[in-house]
Amino acid sequence: MKFFTASLPARHGFFTRNGGVSAAPYNSLNCSFSGGDSPDLVSQNRAIVAGTFGLPPDRLLGLRQIHTADVVVVTVPWAAGKGPDADAMVSTIPGLGLGVITADCAPVLVCDREGTIIGAAHAGWRGALAGVLEATVSTMREMGAKDLVAAIGPCIHQASYEVSDDLRDPVLERDRRDADLFTLGRPGHWQFDLPGYCARRLRATGVVTQILAHDTYADGQNFFSHRRRVHAREAAIGHQISVICL
Repeated sequence: MKFFTASLPARHGFFTRNGGVSAAPYNSLNCSFSGGDSPDLVSQNRAIVAGTFGLPPDRLLGLRQIHTADVVVVTVPWAAGKGPDADAMVSTIPGLGLGVITADCAPVLVCDREGTIIGAAHAGWRGALAGVLEATVSTMREMGAKDLVAAIGPCIHQASYEVSDDLRDPVLERDRRDADLFTLGRPGHWQFDLPGYCARRLRATGVVTQILAHDTYADGQNFFSHRRRVHAREAAIGHQISVICL
């Protein structure tokens, strides 16, 4: 099994698509229950991921991600696939894995340097614009966190992320200074730096932030990508998982 790590004091991993049991087109470490894959195979894949951290399968948690700024404080586990509608989790409970499912959106893992609190956020452009990262940081600080660090995991990068004005306009309506995160593409289109945008929002709150240099769209061997699926006219794909735990 292959996964990537960052400079975070808490145990964590940004997992690739490899090392699981799902068949094509979900091959192989698909960890999403909502994409049409066999729930049994997804459960096996999630158990493999949980085992990497020495966790029982029922201690690896996920949300029904809906591109919001909603944050859940986790105190007890819930059944697999039965998580609340939200896009971030925070916890101070040891032995729980907080998981984020992505296939181009940015998985963001956060913790304090003392190893007492963790957070995991799903940041597509809509969630990032709505403030999911600031909401995650604010919730963690309300729970006592002081010195936070974050890592932005594999996601779609600027060279692969062509957008139009329906994305650029609301981003610039919030802050015109973010215009430098867009470069000109073909006529009427722009290339958007999603991880750079997430990092800017986090750093503005005082959180030291690292960006992993893995582009999910460009690296089909290691990552699922929703946009690559659309361009290839594929019927379905899987989703990778990123996990942090105390």
